Amino acid sequence: MDVGHVHDPYLAFRYLPFRLFAASYWLAIIGSQILAATVQWDVYQQTKDPMSIGLVGLVGAIPVILLALPAGHVADRFSRKRVLLLTQVPLTLAPACLGCLHWGSTHGVSLPVTFTVLTVNAIALTFARPARAAILPNLVPRHVYPNAFAWLSSLFETAAWVGPAIAGGLIVFGVAWSYLTSGLCLLCCFGITWFLPMDTPGESTSREAGWQALSAGLRFVFETPLLIASMTLDLLAVLLGGATYLMPVFAERLQAGAVGYGWMRAAPAIGACAMALFQAHRPPHTRAGRTLLTAVAMFGVATIVFGLSQNYWLSLAMLVLIGASDNISVIIRQTVIQSLTPDAMRGRVSAVNQVFIGASNELGGLESGVTAKLLGPVLSVVAGGIGTLVVVLGVACRWPAIRQLGSLQDLEPVAISPQVSKTE
Repeated sequence: MDVGHVHDPYLAFRYLPFRLFAASYWLAIIGSQILAATVQWDVYQQTKDPMSIGLVGLVGAIPVILLALPAGHVADRFSRKRVLLLTQVPLTLAPACLGCLHWGSTHGVSLPVTFTVLTVNAIALTFARPARAAILPNLVPRHVYPNAFAWLSSLFETAAWVGPAIAGGLIVFGVAWSYLTSGLCLLCCFGITWFLPMDTPGESTSREAGWQALSAGLRFVFETPLLIASMTLDLLAVLLGGATYLMPVFAERLQAGAVGYGWMRAAPAIGACAMALFQAHRPPHTRAGRTLLTAVAMFGVATIVFGLSQNYWLSLAMLVLIGASDNISVIIRQTVIQSLTPDAMRGRVSAVNQVFIGASNELGGLESGVTAKLLGPVLSVVAGGIGTLVVVLGVACRWPAIRQLGSLQDLEPVAISPQVSKTE
């Protein structure tokens, strides 16, 4: 197929498996975003302590750190569709359980019970992420990857603003409604996932689940400069610039109320959705490395302004800009990761990416909660934005390959080195 002359912005949707995958993915993100927004609001309203929000992040980070590599090994050894179906059962039950507990209680649900349910949810999510990321490249041809990732990013961001907006509206009537709606979305996701084509296990022939087999993805990432540079850039930027977890605090500071909080949680995704739609309708980046570095720097600047703002609308605008700049980073990074990774390694490399990105999101919440407790929320966010700018400079100097990255369409899978092959 000649795709070099005419750009088809809807190319990925020409494939039925992608359409099914996209629908299930969109519902999964809506459900998880409703759950995240509701939990943060629920916990903060009970405690009025930003540190408690940080603990929500810690609960989400620990399973990722401990189980991401085994989760990647599972995604490469077994059918990724079956892994997704199995993990979606607890992912559906977790918010449904919290909703039922709130429905039957006049005093809310205790924090230990909430954190226990969130731990189960985080464990299931840790195994679902690499399976979901690894199955996508088997649904569309290689030349469709950039378009597919652009649309998935757009769907993610659309769901990520729809979810919190729904949560903000439902919280007014009680958090139980919000929790139960989250569970309903994930139940529908399970139903659509059932109709995805059955895939075969990855090509890895290893029968051992030992450390060497599990660490093959880690070795591969560290031996590929573009992978380690892009993952490090996003890890540190998200870790330092995690203003999202402090949104209930800033909503109270700006006197936004529950609905205003919902729109603040939705604003980054609105910006990201607009940017993703823009990117889906244009050819892939030809100077992707410089674009990536510029986007992350813009993320840092917008974070600083948001932290200093005392005006709700200016804060909302900066959150939109944060989402738009983050979306550019996400699309470039995901295209780089999936294009450079051989199919037999995709589950484990996706697991490494989950450690870098998923854990950094949650640990960023912990970092934000701790620094907000010690320094105040404003200084916490501003310092994080400044730190993000320092990270951009450091990554650009440490890995020149990221600055020199050109067209994403020129990327090809990297050969697995003998050292990594020995761990297969």
